[in-house]
Amino acid sequence: MERQDVPARYRLLGPVRLGERTPSAAKLRVVAATLLIRAGDVVSADCLIEELWGEHPPRTATTTLHVYVSQLRKTLEPATGGPIVTRAPGYVMQVGPDELDLTRFEALRRDGRAALKRREHAEAARLLRAATALWTGPPLADIPHGPVLMSAAARLQELQLDALEHLFAAELQLGHHREIVTELLPLADEHPLRERLHAHLMLALHRSDRQADALRVFGRVRRRLAEELGTDPGADLREMHQRILRFDPGLDWRGGGGSRPADPVVWLPRPVADFVGRDAELTQAAELLGDGGPRTARVLSIAGKAGVGKTAFALALAHRLSDRFGDGRIFASLRSSEGAPLDAAQSVQRLLRAFPPAAGHDLGGDLDGLLAALQRVIAGRRLLIVLDDVVTEGQIRGILAATGECTVLITGRRILTAIEGARHVVLPVLDPAAAHELLTATGGARIAADRRASARIARLCGYLPLALRVAGASLAMRPQWMAETLARRLADEPARLSMLAIGDIDVRANLLVGYREVSPAAQQAMRLLAVAPAQDFAAWTAAALLGAGPDAAEQVLAELVHAQLIEHRSVVGRPGRFGFHVLLRALAVELLAEEPAHVRAAAVERWCRTATGLARHADALLTPGRALDLLGEPEPVPSAAAARVVGDAPLRWFDLEAAGLVTAVRRAHQAGHWPLVWRLADALSGYFQVSAGWDDWGEVLDLARDAARRAGNGTAEAVAELSLGELAWQRRQVPEATAAFERAHHWARSEGCRPVEAHSMIGLADVSLERGLVDQARRLYAQGLILCRADGDVRGATDALRGLALVELRRGEREAALHRFAECGRAADQLGDPRWREFAHRVADRIRREPGRGGLSAAVEMRPGVWMFGAA
Repeated sequence: MERQDVPARYRLLGPVRLGERTPSAAKLRVVAATLLIRAGDVVSADCLIEELWGEHPPRTATTTLHVYVSQLRKTLEPATGGPIVTRAPGYVMQVGPDELDLTRFEALRRDGRAALKRREHAEAARLLRAATALWTGPPLADIPHGPVLMSAAARLQELQLDALEHLFAAELQLGHHREIVTELLPLADEHPLRERLHAHLMLALHRSDRQADALRVFGRVRRRLAEELGTDPGADLREMHQRILRFDPGLDWRGGGGSRPADPVVWLPRPVADFVGRDAELTQAAELLGDGGPRTARVLSIAGKAGVGKTAFALALAHRLSDRFGDGRIFASLRSSEGAPLDAAQSVQRLLRAFPPAAGHDLGGDLDGLLAALQRVIAGRRLLIVLDDVVTEGQIRGILAATGECTVLITGRRILTAIEGARHVVLPVLDPAAAHELLTATGGARIAADRRASARIARLCGYLPLALRVAGASLAMRPQWMAETLARRLADEPARLSMLAIGDIDVRANLLVGYREVSPAAQQAMRLLAVAPAQDFAAWTAAALLGAGPDAAEQVLAELVHAQLIEHRSVVGRPGRFGFHVLLRALAVELLAEEPAHVRAAAVERWCRTATGLARHADALLTPGRALDLLGEPEPVPSAAAARVVGDAPLRWFDLEAAGLVTAVRRAHQAGHWPLVWRLADALSGYFQVSAGWDDWGEVLDLARDAARRAGNGTAEAVAELSLGELAWQRRQVPEATAAFERAHHWARSEGCRPVEAHSMIGLADVSLERGLVDQARRLYAQGLILCRADGDVRGATDALRGLALVELRRGEREAALHRFAECGRAADQLGDPRWREFAHRVADRIRREPGRGGLSAAVEMRPGVWMFGAA
């Protein structure tokens, strides 16, 4: 019966769930829940109609009910009709004993109570803990209640409280009084008139040396009973009060015995109820803390970015391992109530408070005295100690030395590599399946029913557990919203973090803790790096934005990576890259506003200047001789530095950096750095031609043309129009290409820019040839060739010779075409461009191989990799 490893298919102990295909319509879930509450028994149609519509059902109630049942059958078991069977005068739901969480709960509760009667307290606690763990919220949540479900919900809540009360009775018998205080306090607040719960809480507080708190609990219950019911507490609670007042030794826990040095010390919060998706990491951690073999660790560091669930993971692991540590399990947060990290002495004091004063320790004194006291109280014990939210090794080095053979779990954002002998588990964000499970657990049926919106919400939250939990809870508290509504709100990056706050849980505040604990230089770096491309960026981008040399930039990047504020993304195919988690990037964008406007503008300018210099260097390697050098000023990056960054594979470098370089063009345009816009756009043109990146090329050219017009620079506008013509021609947009080349030619003539004039004529010749205007094309190519040779433009001459060869080919002059292609190949050799040399040889070889007019079929390679069809 105890199949806790496999979730029940049907769940009523919280939001109603019907496996993986829970219907979103509330009335369908009402029908299913009513049948499941009476699983195995016939539920009449009249009963279901009353549950759905109360005393005033619609005229079509019977027909509508049949439709609802039919839809449920299709949802649950499309092939067989599922577990719903028609049986007069209604329907019956037939489910196995392990398929319904309520059936499991009742069996575990029954067996746990029986074990408690036999005084098998550990077994009782185990069974009852398993029973209460099946609950995920108020019973039959997220559906309206008619008479049957209202009565059932009240009964189920009573059964849950009964199970909890018996669980706490067993835990008190085992000496777990400190542990259950954290569970009892909120339950007592939620059920202020439940006397047995308050009796358990008073006893747990008394045994935890908190007599004053125990007496205050009694006073609060007495006042509530008098105000609401006009009565006094019952005899059992009054007796507990009197026994605490007189320090009755009979209330002290009398467990243990034999050789054990003292009672077990248990101060461990309850596991997080909706903890999901960490099976592999839990298995890895349990193996590292294993059986004493060579892989066994005494200290395990659990690291990860803010909100990734380090504390929840440590608690889940501690509870999983509790059987190994009979002497006790202790949890201590190493931050103050204001969120500041404790120093070494305060950390020891926080840990000592978990032990009863009878242990004879003093919370005063210096660090050495506190560590000596810690050694005394731990001596002879084998404890599991959880040190939560550790910031530096210095906080805990003394504790680790004083805890002997105890096992210590450390959580913190940083990987504490300086702790000798520690093993490390770094928690990633959740995978998409676990993220959906967490969103469903916190957000209810609206998220469960809309997988597409759920996936979008998870992606916008960066699969971060804290953000997912808050997002789900935000949806749960807004019944008027659908899941897609939440997804749309989260898609607005500037408002995203504001959406991810509910009650006292604020994702922004959580992320800010790590930011405030790095150096001022690292804080400014995080702000300025918000300008960088969203996908990822290289170290040179960081250095440019920060205005730092490579070594200084590397140092500050290492600090940010160590603090889990940015990520090192050296994946296959993209080495040496860095990037933000999506929510940390949203935070960085917010924080960027703290920088003065002139600092932000200077960072953008440095980045765009560096990007332009590197792109021009790479372009010179990729397409030798392509740049016209008409756009002013020398390279902003020294050639040696550019060579180190770009290396000897310019196409590979462009592939890695293209998205970021397009972002740089946008940023330069937004900042009004007009010359940088057109220079960087021109440096990218060769790559976009080679890679056929039409959309990005079109965007940067439009920005370049706009920048040139705003600056009144006719030469820059001519260059942009020339490239826009090339783009339109390669896309076979003949009218657009013609217009752009003509505008480029006009601007070039008016500005006296002969190279652009020559290249625009070659472009117009290409258009003419594609339109079948062979003589016009021949004249334009020839004029362009004359201008290019006069200016020493080898690239342009190579292109014009290519055009003249194609003209001869179109005219059927095979030998003349071969002669021109030979000239084109020699010019490409002079240029040092293997792509063009191979193109000239390839087309010439094809002419020689293929007979017929012109020697070619209808498909003609006009330029390297650029084909024209239907030309022959």
